[in-house]
Amino acid sequence: MADHPLDTGHPLLVAVAPLLDRIRARVVAPSELTASDVPLVWEGHIIAGVRLPAPGEGRDAVGDLGLLLADLERELGGPLRDLPRAEKQRAVRLLEERGAFSYRRSAETVADALGVTRFTVYNYLNRNRS
Repeated sequence: MADHPLDTGHPLLVAVAPLLDRIRARVVAPSELTASDVPLVWEGHIIAGVRLPAPGEGRDAVGDLGLLLADLERELGGPLRDLPRAEKQRAVRLLEERGAFSYRRSAETVADALGVTRFTVYNYLNRNRS
């Protein structure tokens, strides 16, 4: 393992930071690497390691659904509750395609994010399925 300290401003670490945030991984110094970490090699030198979350650590249905909703807000350009009806219907279709409704109580969470009732979300889902 490399003995040099962690350079958080390294171009590789800056480039992968959004990905690591998304998967809830963290960067560790080369001296902290374990067998289960993924070493990041730059020009033949280990500059850091990526430590993935342990199964069940920091991951839950509410968090995953929250990530899907946040991604969709970025994609659609703003808060979901501010979208016109046609865009809310599109949002529900996209969420269904991405598996958002496989989570328990997801219709309630999506309804809250959209500023509509759960009944409306089910109507949008039925419209998409027919």
